[in-house]
Amino acid sequence: MLKEQLDKIMCPRTVAVIGASAKEHTIGSELMKRLTGYKFTGKIYPVNPKGGIIEGLQAYPTVLDVPDEIDLAFIVVNAKFVLQTIDQCYEKGIKGLCIVSAGFKETGKEGAELERQMKEKCEQYGMRVVGPNCMGVVNSHPDYNLDGTFAETLPERGHIGFVSQSGALGGGILNILKDLNLGFAQFISIGNQMDINAETALEYWENEDDVKQILLYMESISNPSNFRKLASRISKKKPVLALKSGRSAAGASAASSHTGSLAGADKAANALLTQSGVIREYSLKNLFATAKVFSNCPIPKGNRVAIITNSGGPGIMATDAICEYGMQMAQISDKTRETLRSFLPSAASVKNPIDMIASAPLDHYKQTLTTVIADENVDMIMVIYLPFLGLKDIDVANAIMEIKAQHPEKPVIGVFMTKNEFFTQISDMEVNMPFFMYAEEAAEGFMRLDQQRRWIERPEGKIPCYDVDKERAERIIRTAIKDGREQLTTLESIDVLNAYGIRACKYGLATNEQEVVDLGNQIGYPVVMKMTSKTTSHKTDVGGVRVNIQSEEQLREEYRDLLAKLTEKGLIDGLEGVIIQEMVKGSREMVCGIATDPQYGPMMMFGLGGVFIEVMKDVCFRIAPLTDIDAMDMIKSVKAYKLLEGARGTKPANIEQIQETLLRLSQLVKDFSFIDELDINPLLISEKTGEGIAVDGRIKVRMKEALNTLHVECDCHCC
Repeated sequence: MLKEQLDKIMCPRTVAVIGASAKEHTIGSELMKRLTGYKFTGKIYPVNPKGGIIEGLQAYPTVLDVPDEIDLAFIVVNAKFVLQTIDQCYEKGIKGLCIVSAGFKETGKEGAELERQMKEKCEQYGMRVVGPNCMGVVNSHPDYNLDGTFAETLPERGHIGFVSQSGALGGGILNILKDLNLGFAQFISIGNQMDINAETALEYWENEDDVKQILLYMESISNPSNFRKLASRISKKKPVLALKSGRSAAGASAASSHTGSLAGADKAANALLTQSGVIREYSLKNLFATAKVFSNCPIPKGNRVAIITNSGGPGIMATDAICEYGMQMAQISDKTRETLRSFLPSAASVKNPIDMIASAPLDHYKQTLTTVIADENVDMIMVIYLPFLGLKDIDVANAIMEIKAQHPEKPVIGVFMTKNEFFTQISDMEVNMPFFMYAEEAAEGFMRLDQQRRWIERPEGKIPCYDVDKERAERIIRTAIKDGREQLTTLESIDVLNAYGIRACKYGLATNEQEVVDLGNQIGYPVVMKMTSKTTSHKTDVGGVRVNIQSEEQLREEYRDLLAKLTEKGLIDGLEGVIIQEMVKGSREMVCGIATDPQYGPMMMFGLGGVFIEVMKDVCFRIAPLTDIDAMDMIKSVKAYKLLEGARGTKPANIEQIQETLLRLSQLVKDFSFIDELDINPLLISEKTGEGIAVDGRIKVRMKEALNTLHVECDCHCC
């Protein structure tokens, strides 16, 4: 169904340009010039109230006057005439629209209302729409030769599907494709994305053979859940690269939890893209460098890299870059070394990096590459060239491209530290491998290829469902919101965690000195004492946490001192009591939690915890719900993972139990979607068992949503 609908736009046989013009330097004129100049294979019908001849074609006063059926209508009229134009298109039976016209929601309230009416009308008419406020569409396949844009230059043929939320940026990119040595199969400028958006394009291109990789420029992701579902499936079939702008963390400072303060809109977007298998780039330069690699390289079988160079220094720097990007230097086989020694001079090095020395002639490049590419220990090859002894860069490039053509199964990247004229020259040539000026660019390209390989091999993952006491957790939350409290007490928070099977310290609540002592004796010393208050959430700030209490006598003294301090600070009225907990011995403090992004929903966090959490910021985010693979990735992606493995003689952490903790938290926030923030800090790693034990917990809900979901009325009437 989707293919049939979008084929009307991307693969039309007849197009009308409503608003076509003979007046120079107008969008209606430029659009006609691109359609005719790119030699659109179908029929073009200009529509202009004055009629006449435009770009050598008969113009019609209205689209209703066109004698043929129309697949696609480009609308380039003033915004105030767009609604009536859509009516005429419907009457004509047109199902595909590309509304280039601006003046809608991007202009303010009136424009937004006009766009709302337009959306309603198009949905009613069963039309699919690109735009409004867009640059247009391109399909470079020779069966169509469709350039429906007003960019300054005609598109370059290639196999990239590109979606741009910015029309001007898309137009600029179309103008420089030749210099980038890249080409597009299809291009869609989604503009205000009233109907067709990045997700629509992803789904449309999923099984499109002409589109080998997909590039996205996005300022927003309208439906994160649907994007994740589509992208995680499609990125297994072909690379999906994204440049997501808008990396501001505005709003994070308002959060009350550690998880909330470390989260931000960009972390949510980054988590979503990571979980979807989308390769995220942070600049246009990197986006197109990576696209160039995927355009000319197959996915490798592993991450073992061989380097061929005619200069030792660049070879060493390339080795550093390969290692820093997390790949391996290939172990060259004895057979390959023996073959290399048979023709390279004695001064050459046949270890990796393979240094042919500065006097290497053209034939040595060809022989060395032919030999190394056949080595089963090598997955990818970097060929470095520096100009020496009159050897011409373009001759070397042609020679290694000839070898590459004979061995298309392995990625080869050329690093040519030569004049810019070389890169201008190869932009006019058909190339079968990417060329860069610096080794670091090539190493990053290999890293992206390896990233795609690992994603393809990555298991899909499962979302487990644990046996939990959901009713108990709901009762606890009901009590809090009935009191008008969005912040659960420490005791309530730990009780909720307990109900979901999350390992917490042995604990109990005491409201007077005798209960304090009884609990301490029951749990066994040493113990920890923590205040739990309906009015004070950060306990350590007011001296509300007392640790390593060794005896009944010390416990009594600490309890009396706590009461005195709270009385002195005017905080005694909010005190519910104190929690007496077993004191777990462990020097490794982790953190896990939940923060809610307004657009992306609940985000899970894991990382290094304790008092330095916001200083070190060694944390990882993922969007809930988590799969078992997501949870394990989170644990392994933080630098503190080395501590969990058992550094300096410490007992290795129980990684599977920590993984289960994250998955149980994911289930908790799925069951109670109104949980706004949650912290377990610290999740202390026991020296005895290696378990992650929740020593402290804080849960905050969105009050109005919680009241509505649980059908509760607040007793204090403050909500």
